[in-house]
Amino acid sequence: MNARVKKIAVVTGAGSGIGRSVALALAAAGWSVAVAGRRTGPLEETAAAARAAAAGADVLCVPADVSDPDDVAALFETVRERYGRVDLLFNNAGTFGPAGVPLEDISYEAWRSVVDVNLTGSFLCAQAAFRVMKAQDPQGGRIINNGSISAHVPRPNSIAYTATKHAMTGLTKSLSLDGRPYGIACGQIDIGNAATEMTERMQTGIMQANGQLAVEPVMDAADVARTVLHMAELPLGANVQFATVMATAMPYIGRG
Repeated sequence: MNARVKKIAVVTGAGSGIGRSVALALAAAGWSVAVAGRRTGPLEETAAAARAAAAGADVLCVPADVSDPDDVAALFETVRERYGRVDLLFNNAGTFGPAGVPLEDISYEAWRSVVDVNLTGSFLCAQAAFRVMKAQDPQGGRIINNGSISAHVPRPNSIAYTATKHAMTGLTKSLSLDGRPYGIACGQIDIGNAATEMTERMQTGIMQANGQLAVEPVMDAADVARTVLHMAELPLGANVQFATVMATAMPYIGRG
């Protein structure tokens, strides 16, 4: 990236895990990064880590619930007022929902909470980013959606998470098409077994398709962040439409 041109990124779910790793990678590469999430404390920890790793890192903490339209509108207005534009949205905020609960026992409230964060929240953020990117000068920008290996194959008892991650693929394709006239690129990164709070149970034993529990390999979330950074820093004339980054030996390819 041209060091003379500061680019502006919004990262949701940036208080931990993949969101934090991506925010750190972007800040280290010279981006100004607005980190968003529901809890102020973890966002401030992300900002402090970025500043400790890279002197002069520009990180703006904006508490926001992505499932709340008013919060999302306020997030992007805050970023626009501070920086004047948005060059990148990493649509990362997500929740797995009730782990290990059989389909027939999932409550409506649990189903709705996953859909509200994973799908509706991603749409609201993409919509807000799209509006800014379309109106700004120079026009355009990039949206990267955090999909999942579950965008391709489900785990047992994961219907809410899997359904929303399949839907994320449709969101990505529609954004790519609708963004073409305005220089707005959209891609998706499907991640498998990054070592975060969400995947801790994989290291102690997680249900497999044959009904058995098995420990699964994981990878460092920083490996994901490097891929997102590569996608983010491509010129807008080029796009990684879909990327899969996974722990090499996880049971995804073949019989497992």
